[in-house]
Amino acid sequence: MGCAYSRTCIGEICAPREAKTRDTSQSARARHFRVSSPGPSNVQELEARDESNEMSSTRDAEVGINRLSRVSAQFLPPEGSRTVKVPSEEYKLRYSYLSQRGYYPDALDKANQDSFCIHTPFGTSPDDHFFGVFDGHGEFGAQCSQFAKKKLCENLLRHGKYREDAVEACHSSFLTTNSQLHADILDDTMSGTTAITVLVRGRTLYVANSGDSRAVIAERRGKDIVAVDLSMDQTPLREEECERVMFCGARVMTLDQIEGLKSPEVKCWGDEEGDDGDPPRLWLPNEMYPGTAFTRSIGDSIAETIGVVATPEIVALKLTPRHPFFVLASDGVFEFLSSQAVVDMVAKYKDPRDACAAIVAESYRLWLHYETRTDDITVIVVHINGLTEDAGTGLANPGSIICSCVPQVVEVSGLESPSPLSRSGRNHRTRNDFSKARLRAIESSIENGQSWAPPPLNRKTWEEEAHIERALHNHFLFRKLADSQRHVLLDCLLRVEVQPGDVVVEQGGEGDCFYIVGSGEFEVSATQEDKDGETTRVLQRYTAEKMSSFGELALMYNKPLQASVRAVTRGMLWALKREDFSGILMSELSDLSSLKLLQSVDLLSKLTILQLNRIADSLADLSFSDGQSLFDKNDGPGGLYIIRKGSVRLTFNADAVRSLEVCSLQCDDSKDNDDLPNETEISLEKCEGGYFGEWILLGEKTGSLAAVAVGDVSCALLTKENFDSVVGPLGKILPGNEI
Repeated sequence: MGCAYSRTCIGEICAPREAKTRDTSQSARARHFRVSSPGPSNVQELEARDESNEMSSTRDAEVGINRLSRVSAQFLPPEGSRTVKVPSEEYKLRYSYLSQRGYYPDALDKANQDSFCIHTPFGTSPDDHFFGVFDGHGEFGAQCSQFAKKKLCENLLRHGKYREDAVEACHSSFLTTNSQLHADILDDTMSGTTAITVLVRGRTLYVANSGDSRAVIAERRGKDIVAVDLSMDQTPLREEECERVMFCGARVMTLDQIEGLKSPEVKCWGDEEGDDGDPPRLWLPNEMYPGTAFTRSIGDSIAETIGVVATPEIVALKLTPRHPFFVLASDGVFEFLSSQAVVDMVAKYKDPRDACAAIVAESYRLWLHYETRTDDITVIVVHINGLTEDAGTGLANPGSIICSCVPQVVEVSGLESPSPLSRSGRNHRTRNDFSKARLRAIESSIENGQSWAPPPLNRKTWEEEAHIERALHNHFLFRKLADSQRHVLLDCLLRVEVQPGDVVVEQGGEGDCFYIVGSGEFEVSATQEDKDGETTRVLQRYTAEKMSSFGELALMYNKPLQASVRAVTRGMLWALKREDFSGILMSELSDLSSLKLLQSVDLLSKLTILQLNRIADSLADLSFSDGQSLFDKNDGPGGLYIIRKGSVRLTFNADAVRSLEVCSLQCDDSKDNDDLPNETEISLEKCEGGYFGEWILLGEKTGSLAAVAVGDVSCALLTKENFDSVVGPLGKILPGNEI
């Protein structure tokens, strides 16, 4: 669910970069938001205290900055998650993370442009903890995200008011980091990074966002766990953001509009059934660049001239026992998963490591379902444990608005005409339609066959198949596979025999296989640095009895492995190659066969791939043995039958054909049917790929029709109820019949 906000535009963000001037007037300073201000009698005392605090803050900042590189370089412990304390409020944070490089068929070696940082503690205070996700873009996007990750933390710790005014410090640090990137030798003319950060201070979260990554917190409401957005994606899909960048001179159009496929004068996004992966983008007047799909970022100096600024929206939230966890993730997660879907997934797992893995795997699967590639995907999950009710007043810091239930956007410096967010404002819906590239790939597969073919069949005994099924039963990578895809996966698994001492995977190497332990014992070890130098430790042991499996991340990317696996005894593994796993996901074997069948039905041949895909999900598979009746003359067909395997003999009276406007009950000599008496019985055999009963979808009926299986038969059944529920009444959506 969305959350309510007070104000949105923070700072002077409408002016292009070269037009900005520093406003140091008294009226500008007066616009800074404050909850309270000191009286005249204690001004001198506060000034003296500020001078002392400034010297102390400088020392603390340098100590904290020196700690950054050491803390951020730490590996997670073997169990995959880490727990830290927040002493002042006597609760704990347990966190884990996962960053996956995107899959780009045309650039298999493209670097992961996402980066993240976790500093626990942040600076010198044990009550401060910092989490950030940075999503780079452009030719030098990876370098920009790494630059911002480092500099933003340093600037925040060095800010003079970091300890007493986190809001102003966050705001200033984003802008300073942006200026530093502009001044650096790194080329940010057409490259940059988005940034979403969360500073935990005591029981308060400070969330700063510039771009379209997102932070979400879970909130218990009765028996439900509800997602509350702590940030709103800054894209042209937000009306106030769109108006702001257009005021700065940006043209806002989709690629279709730029290429002349759609009218540039008509807003063609936001209200349609789907944007098919073609969101509104920002363009310079009379130019074909930069084409950013976001309205704020760090870097992007050319886009800054048309309103793409680094100014963050900052949210402050007071934590309560009703908040079990929060999540930060790049837009690679939220492209196809809603905030609520992510929260629901995290809620299923006690360990944040498992939640991260599940979110990444599902995001990866959906990308390959709707696209021909995947984006870089990064997620941080933080559990909040042991927090009790607060008896305080609710205000944590001067200069910020804190509400125990509703996150508030905090105003740092106002605009003459601020644009407040609607209280019903929420992040734009997720995509659920194929991109044009994916549609072309599907159409090509239908016409020309599969681009990926399963390897030769690797036969297994029923005991082996049962063991594999048990090992994969609740595995996050395979839980959403269709039955037909699981069958193909079983066939793709290769038998690998090992001897004692054999190294299956080696730390630092690049693996491309997922393994299931079929027999034997395997040792997992890792070499890690400690105060005594490098030490190799045994982390755990894998056996068939434990239903052990490993290497799942190797199915998604070729990041260097963090541990080695060695055979302790003689044994056997089942191996699944990355290319076969991707092939299973991308080819969608079951869907393609169903799409081919549906396109063969004359009545459905004019429907779009998107419509046919939805219909394919509603097909029911039926099986019949030789001589078994599919239906008799009293019942008639229950819908459209498409024969996948075998043959079906139909018997009906001649008048059954004449009464139907659309009918597949025609044989080669159908021209003679008109001369037959109504009571004449006709026999017709339909073979594999044939169909009948399509008139049911139009609401027509016929009597005196029976069907019997000839040999073993498999059919797909589509009922009118299922058809209408997914695409609407057929009579209204057929070309030429639109209302």
